[in-house]
Amino acid sequence: MEHLFELKVIKYYVVLDTNVLVSAMLKKKSVPAKMLQFVHMGYLIPLFNKRILNEYEQVLSRIKFPFLPEDRREVISDITKMGIEILGESQSWSLPDASDAVFFEVVMEHRKSERNSYLVTSNVRHFPVKPFVVTPREMLLIVVNDLLHEHWLLHFLHRVG
Repeated sequence: MEHLFELKVIKYYVVLDTNVLVSAMLKKKSVPAKMLQFVHMGYLIPLFNKRILNEYEQVLSRIKFPFLPEDRREVISDITKMGIEILGESQSWSLPDASDAVFFEVVMEHRKSERNSYLVTSNVRHFPVKPFVVTPREMLLIVVNDLLHEHWLLHFLHRVG
């Protein structure tokens, strides 16, 4: 019997705050590390601009972090290869930490055309309260919930078809 239905993988677009990358690189079995795994699996599509890439490089190069240069380059390279560069005008966002504005700016620019865009950060209190500003755990639950829903639906349709 030929399958009439196929599993549709929902893709999410994410701006990964630098703190998520730091946590992912420090703890390979952490929830933030799952964000990088989901990027590799194609469930999450990173969004970035040159200012974000510069911040990644600057922060991940700090002496206090034990990251090897090749590991830093690999993470940033994966984000640029798997992701989408967002070009847009700089906006003036009033945030507690002015350096966080670029992350909010990129997600807001992308949300003009794609509502499935999220800002993933461990510091949600640094950003306006919005349903698309989420922690790594919340993003993990969003993705897993949709994957389970699609799997259940496919299984149900296969059984009744």
